Amino acid sequence: MKFFTITRGDLDGFFGLMVDNLIQLLVLSALCIGVCGFPLTFITSVVLPGAAVSLLVGNVFYAWQAWKLGLRTNRNDVTAIPYGINTVSLFAFIFFVMFPTYQATGDYKEAWKAGLLVSFASGLIEVFGSFVASKIRKYTPRAALLSALAGIALTFISMDFLLRTFERPMIAFIPLGVILLQYFGKVRFPFGIPGGFLSVIVGVVLSYLSTYWGDPIYKEGGVQNGLQTLGFYFPQLSIGSLLETLTYANLQAYFSIILPMGIFNVIGSLQNIESAEASGDSFDTKTSLLVNGIGTLAGTLFGSPFPTTIYIGHPGWKALGAKHSYSMLSGVFMTIVSLFGLMGLIQALIPVEAGMAIVLWIGIIITSQAFQAIPKHHSPAVVVGLLPAFAGWAVLIIQNVFLFLDGKLQGILLELGVTKEIHFSLSDIPSHLPFLPYALGGVLSLSQGFLITSMIWAAMVVFILEREWLKASLWAIIAAILSIVGWIHAYELKGNAIFNRFTEIANWDFPIAYISLATLFLLIRFLGGKEKGENLEH
Repeated sequence: MKFFTITRGDLDGFFGLMVDNLIQLLVLSALCIGVCGFPLTFITSVVLPGAAVSLLVGNVFYAWQAWKLGLRTNRNDVTAIPYGINTVSLFAFIFFVMFPTYQATGDYKEAWKAGLLVSFASGLIEVFGSFVASKIRKYTPRAALLSALAGIALTFISMDFLLRTFERPMIAFIPLGVILLQYFGKVRFPFGIPGGFLSVIVGVVLSYLSTYWGDPIYKEGGVQNGLQTLGFYFPQLSIGSLLETLTYANLQAYFSIILPMGIFNVIGSLQNIESAEASGDSFDTKTSLLVNGIGTLAGTLFGSPFPTTIYIGHPGWKALGAKHSYSMLSGVFMTIVSLFGLMGLIQALIPVEAGMAIVLWIGIIITSQAFQAIPKHHSPAVVVGLLPAFAGWAVLIIQNVFLFLDGKLQGILLELGVTKEIHFSLSDIPSHLPFLPYALGGVLSLSQGFLITSMIWAAMVVFILEREWLKASLWAIIAAILSIVGWIHAYELKGNAIFNRFTEIANWDFPIAYISLATLFLLIRFLGGKEKGENLEH
């Protein structure tokens, strides 16, 4: 088969992967503008061309890789590994790195630089992880890794878009139904139309019709603004901006996000390569992971603060009959969209509401995978690992409510002619208030470094379930060390801002509590609790 051969299956796969990647860029653009204050022109001229570099590098390589495997094995049914912007990292980096930076500085470029830093560090972990991925998997239970990943998928991805779905059910229910029918019900639509493509088209039509029932989605002048960004935007080297923020202090500040997300990218990509092998397509693990990391680094150096990853779903694309060209077509299409400033126009024509069903489905799949890809009796560990993410999500909601109320208060005081500054601040609320339906101090503590906390607690529960008391105690000791230096649980309130508190001794409560927990596990081991594999007969 020639490299540029395009089959019907490739076209089906292209529409699916293209819509998936397009939705990522739509969500990315909407969040950068709405949450971090990015101007559309900056996204069009800097961020998206950088993302195009990473998408083109990866998609073309994985297409070539699949084509070479077909030549070597004399097969014409090899399917390329799907690849694109990492959804989970996108949300994690925006809400836990870029948004807090924008809040603290009021400067969208500082938020962008912080995003470059964590994306670059994540890419380095991906490159390094290609050589040690097997070691990471060996010492960290799969439930611990997948539950933390599922926590973000369930809260910051699924819940956000689920609430938007129920906010506008007349627009969102039918596109969601199409996605559920396609991916869960295995329904094939007339003329072989891909479900993702049909879902977006239906969402666009319903969004347009929303004007007639008094809840318009489309903003006046949106198309005109989108047309203004048309042009050619060559990727810009952003090494100088990256070096400005590449300091030990910043790396330490974002360590609790960088480490788990980097590990997740490595492990998730590794599992997806294994999934491809189970489908009959065996690719070299180290090379596949290495190019994934190189793609992230390339995008970062050209201004994209969002890492890429090997996607789940290889068996699905293979079932569609996709070969290698679907990946190449997707990379070329997304490059054209990004380099020619088409995203502003696409964003005006395809609102997030029209495509959020696909992202919601991604969140559901990631969460369900955490239960499906582990031993059945480890499911309690996954549940435990999900809980810290809810604290992170709750804190984001609480903080934004306080910010909104404080802004309203300032407006009222201004109208009344009050010159004295009076603020409605989160830092004024005691951490222990009996009338609150939640423990404020507990929510704040659990939210800080919650990705690492999720991994630690899920790992401890796995080893408790396996009666491996020594390993459970070692994870508790790791938690004690991390809590001493403030990588988990430590925070400081200043007004409505929540800061990480990295220091030599952040507090004593959590280290003592974790050491006590480790001691308890060791006592069980030495006072009669048999380890797994030992003779349990009395």
